[in-house]
Amino acid sequence: MTIATGIRLTDTEDTLRSSAPHTFVALLARDLRVLRQDAASFAVRIGLQPVILLFLFTYVLPKIGTGSALSANGSSATFSTILVPGLVASSVLMAGLMAVSQPLMIELSYTNEIEDRLLAPLPTWMFGLQKIVSGALQALIGGAIVFPIAIVLHAPGQAPLLQVESWPLLAIVVLFGSLFSASLGLLAGTVVDPRKTGVLLTVLVMPATLLGCVFYPWSALAPLRWLQILTLFNPLAYFSEGLRASLTSQVPHLPTGSFLTALIVGSAATAAFSVFAFTRKVIS
Repeated sequence: MTIATGIRLTDTEDTLRSSAPHTFVALLARDLRVLRQDAASFAVRIGLQPVILLFLFTYVLPKIGTGSALSANGSSATFSTILVPGLVASSVLMAGLMAVSQPLMIELSYTNEIEDRLLAPLPTWMFGLQKIVSGALQALIGGAIVFPIAIVLHAPGQAPLLQVESWPLLAIVVLFGSLFSASLGLLAGTVVDPRKTGVLLTVLVMPATLLGCVFYPWSALAPLRWLQILTLFNPLAYFSEGLRASLTSQVPHLPTGSFLTALIVGSAATAAFSVFAFTRKVIS
C-alpha cells in the first residue's frame, strides 16, 4: 500500500514536471491573445505620452526657436538625437511595469483570479516568472511602437541622428531593460496596495522618468554632482544611457561596462526578489 502510494506520487510529480513547459507557454499565449484583442488601447496607452513629448520638444520648440539643440560636454546634437533613446527607454519601462503590476493587483484583490491560475500544473514560482516574461514581451512591443514614431516626428532639420554601433549591444540592452521593467512590475503588483496605485505613479514613476536621463545624457549633470550621483540609483538612467550608447554613440554616455552591469545584475536581482515576494504572497 505504502509503496504503491509512493509510486503514484512520483508519477504525479513527473507528470507535473513534464507538463510545466506546456503550461508556461500556454499562459504566455493567452496573455498575448488578450493583448492582441486590446491592441488599439495598448497602442494608445503606450504611444500617447511619447507622441506629446516628441511633438512639444522636437517640433513645437524648434519651430518657435527654443530648445533646438543641447550642448553635451562640448558636442552639439539636436535635442531629438538626445531624446529618442531616453524616450524609448521610458516607454519600455512603463509598458513592462504596467503590463504586469495592474493586472496582478486585480488578480490578487478584486477577482481572486490568481487562485484559478494556481490550479494549473505549474510550480508557484513559475507563475511569477511567466508574468515577467509576458511583461517583457509587452515592453518590447511598446518600444517597437514608440521607436518609429520618434524617428519621424520632428521639425524640419531636427531629425535624430541614429546609428547602431553594435547590434549585439543593442539587443542586450533592450532585452535586460525589458526584463528589468517587467520584474519591477511584478514587485509593485505584489507589494503595493491596489488602492494606492496613484501613489505608485506619483512617487515612483514620475520622478524616475524626469530624473532617469530621458531628456539629457548623464554627463550633462556634471554641474550638479549630487544629482548626478543620486541618478545612479535610478534603473531608468542605465537603460537610457545604454540605448544612447547603442544608437547615438556621438553623444556622451556612461561606460558600457557600467550600464551593462547595472542592467544585467539589476534585472536578475529584481526578478529573483519579485518572484520570491510573489510566491510568499500567493501561498499565504
